[in-house]
Parts: sequence; structure tokens; C-alpha cells
Amino acid sequence: MSQSVPSSVTPSAVLPRQSEPAGFTIREITSAADKLRFIKFPWEIYKGDPYWVPPFISERVDFLNPKKNPSFEHMEVALFLAEKPGSSGRLQIIGTIAALINHRHNQFHGEKVGFFGLFEVINNQEVACALLETAEAWVKQHLPEATAIRGPMNFSTNDECGTLIDGFEARPVVFMTYNPPYYPKLIESAGYGTGMDLYAYAMETAKFFEPDNPFLQKLERVVKVVRQRYKLTIRPANLKNLKAEMLRLKGIYNSAWEHNWGFVPVTNAEMEHLAEGIVKFVDPRLVFFVEKDGEPVAFGLTVPDVNIPVQKANGRLFPIGWLRFLLARRKIDWVRVFAMGVKEEYRNMGVDALIYYETAKAAAALGYKYAESSWILANNTMMNNSLINIGFKVYKTYRVYEKALA
Repeated sequence: MSQSVPSSVTPSAVLPRQSEPAGFTIREITSAADKLRFIKFPWEIYKGDPYWVPPFISERVDFLNPKKNPSFEHMEVALFLAEKPGSSGRLQIIGTIAALINHRHNQFHGEKVGFFGLFEVINNQEVACALLETAEAWVKQHLPEATAIRGPMNFSTNDECGTLIDGFEARPVVFMTYNPPYYPKLIESAGYGTGMDLYAYAMETAKFFEPDNPFLQKLERVVKVVRQRYKLTIRPANLKNLKAEMLRLKGIYNSAWEHNWGFVPVTNAEMEHLAEGIVKFVDPRLVFFVEKDGEPVAFGLTVPDVNIPVQKANGRLFPIGWLRFLLARRKIDWVRVFAMGVKEEYRNMGVDALIYYETAKAAAALGYKYAESSWILANNTMMNNSLINIGFKVYKTYRVYEKALA
């Protein structure tokens, strides 16, 4: 697929080798200067890696600002740096981690768990274990009855989450994580097991519309029945009334996902924050609402894979990052099916097939060659089977790890 790099370039060729720091310390940070160092550390880990997509520094600064990120209203978060003396005498960062307690998650699921996230580290088991143990100790200190810690979560399932455990040969699509291939071993060697696996599916849009594709023929039959039997209509989003549309989406999303592993209901403030973050990337022709008698019962949110131009900007929009972003945007040939939700009373009716069919038609007409549908919980049998039946194939797996706390 077009986002892959030549086979002669492999992740192991550009990632840091196993290192042995002579001595290091871990400390919690609070200052703006340290927070900026925390944010910029990944540029050291991924230097020369052709697959990594640098985040916008300004976005990361806002994400970690309790005054700008509404998730902090129901979370406690601590940021830690692992440092060692550098050759110039200054302290050199060799790892980062966030420890957090999501009170909204614990209340919704009736659990007592903590989380870790924003985990970046050199290829050294001692440093990795020390960072993870620091997060574990912080969780136990702030939630003594905690039974487990999970991660990575940045900061919940409504944000980026999971460690990539296979599929390292391709760049991540928008809002998906990426990490060096050595991360899974470091985390597992620190005593972590599988909490939940998340799948990313992919397919070529051209193959979807081949005349002899049995999946297409079946899908067209299902879509025809759904329209006629249930009197459903489907329409694209109206971004001129974005706030109202996002509130409609929120209602369906919270209803459709409430029984899913790790799900935390989105607040109005969080939905507005999400809308502000993605509106510049959204193409309303790829966002659909299914309605019954004018009331929304399902949605499909698909976004162009802006990671191609984001990667070119290298974390900064100014002074020339924005120009690079605009020029590279013309080369986008992937979309990501970011989220889909169907109200419970309308499931098992083929509504999801209607959304996929209209989304695929729109994506193909707009010139997109590939589509990723992600992420899908490993235990979501209905959704996994639906994607496989349509013609998608798993090409990446992400893992949320878990460790029991004594």
C-alpha cells in the first residue's frame, strides 16, 4: 500500500540500540519548561524513523494543559521524566511516562484501576521498569484500593491508546499510535499482560467496487432491504451547524458504546473540544447520519488521513510548516473510519452496512485509494465479523496492557 516505505528501510535500522545508562533518576515535573522537554523527547526516540508522525507541539502543550483539556475535570495526572547526566553536564531525558486516575472511568465501570500513558523510553529494560514502577507507585499512593494499572492510555479510549505490537512496516494513520518494535518486550518484561487487543483493518477501495466482488453484491442487497424495510434515510453532516451535529453524534456514541470494554462516556465539554480539534481535518462528505423519521439513530465518522501532511510539518506549523502541510495534503490517499455507532434498538438490522456502503462510495468518488477501519476491540465479535464480511483485513494490532497491583 502506498504509505509503506521501501523494504530496504526497516524500523530496526533507525531505532536506538540497547543502551546502558550509568545512572539515572526519575522525577515528577510541574514546570512549563520541563513539560516542553517532556513533549519534545519523542523526537530523540524516533530520530530517522520513516514511520513516525510527529505531533504538533502546540497541540501537545494544550493537551497537557488542565485549563484547555476538559478531560482533566475528572482525572488526576502526573508526568515523570527519567534523566541521566549528559556529555555536556546537562541532564538528558531517557524516558517519559504519565500516571493517571480516571475517576469517570472507575465510576462508570465500578472499578478501582489506574492507568499509564505517554510512555516513551530508550531501549533499556532497567529504565522502562523504573518508569512503569513509578507510575504504579503513584497510582497506589493516590488510589490505595487500586487493583490494577492499564496502559498505554493517552488518556482514555476516547483518545489515543494502545501499543503497536505488529504491523510496524507502515506509517500510522491519523489519531493512531506508533512506537518502536522493542516497546512490547519492555512492557511485558515489566510484568504486564494483555488487557485488550485492538485491531486495525485495511482495504483498497478499488477492490471493494470490482464487479465480481461477492461482498459488494451482498452489501448492495442488504442496503436495499434496510432502506425499504426500516424506512431509514442517510445524509452527510452539516459542518455549518457543527456544534449541533457533534451533540447528535455524542448522543449516539455514548449510547452505542456504553457496553464496550474501557469506554468512558464523553462529556459535552469533551465533545466540543474534540470538534475543535478535528474540524480542520474533517470532510463532511465522509461523515454520515442515519435517521428514522428525522431522528438520528446511527453515525459514521470517517476522516482523511492527514498524517501525510502532518508528518511533513514535523511538529510545527510556523513559519513554513503550514505550507508543507498544505502541499502534502494533496497527496492524501487514505481515509480512516474513525468511529461508528448504532443505537442499540437499531442493531442487527444492517444499519452498519448502509453506513459502510455510502462511506465507501463517497471515499472512492473523492479519489481515496485505501481505507483503514480502526480501532476495533478484539472481543467485539459483531463488528469484527462485519468488517471481514465486507472485505477488510486486519493489518495491525495494538495492545492495552494490564498489571495487577497488590
